[in-house]
Amino acid sequence: MPDTPETPHLDFAGTTPYEDYVQADVLTHLQHPLTDDPGELAFLVTTQVMELWFTLLVHEWQTAAQALREDDLRTALDALKRSTYELRSLNASWEPLAHLTPAQFNSYRASLGEGSGFQSAMYRRLEFLLGDKSASMLVPHRGAPRVHDELEKALHEPSLYDEVLRYLARQGADIPREVLDRDVARRYEPAPEVEAAWERIYSGDPEAPAARLGEALTEVAELVWRWRNDHLIATRRAMGAKTGTGGSAGVAWLEKRAAKIVFPELWTARSHV
Repeated sequence: MPDTPETPHLDFAGTTPYEDYVQADVLTHLQHPLTDDPGELAFLVTTQVMELWFTLLVHEWQTAAQALREDDLRTALDALKRSTYELRSLNASWEPLAHLTPAQFNSYRASLGEGSGFQSAMYRRLEFLLGDKSASMLVPHRGAPRVHDELEKALHEPSLYDEVLRYLARQGADIPREVLDRDVARRYEPAPEVEAAWERIYSGDPEAPAARLGEALTEVAELVWRWRNDHLIATRRAMGAKTGTGGSAGVAWLEKRAAKIVFPELWTARSHV
């Protein structure tokens, strides 16, 4: 056998293969703080990292939705499982910001101007996939045609939960036609018939495909709820009840978001099993 070299290959004609693949030079030069405050870079990098996690979660849930359209439960479950690991990493991203005092945040808050997290187009796509649709949330992106077009397309596509219910119907679950044929550009509203379908699923074999899908979705929903609550707590700690950046209601708006239940019938059905 040939001898193993003691050192890796170090001499490259141009950039390294690693740089070419991950675009590290691009990523590490995207930070442009607007103040001299040393804490602003932590805020900027953390929010950029969150955007990357949003991008990956959208990919996973689109993969799961497409797999369900094709009745490929295994691929869908794999994507949902991966997304739970990614959600935990996303939620951990709050740690650098979770202990900001008002004075620390105020030292660079003005540099955000009217910028606010609710303007994130990728996070909006994530919410659309969860079934929380709103045409009004496209308005902030009218000045960016590509982003607006992508969001408008996502608005009119079935959510992940829409695809779940269609899959269950094809597997014999009693999902009402008005739910299956609903306007998918509107926010999903709970239906008692869907709750009853989940109740029947959870009253049966816990290893049945539909039950496994339900548990995978429940894990996703719980982690999204934790994300929203971590966001609320970090904001409350950094700025109290003051008006949020971008003119939002700040903590009051986040409290409403945290109270929203993802995949609601999966939770309410448990009271009847």
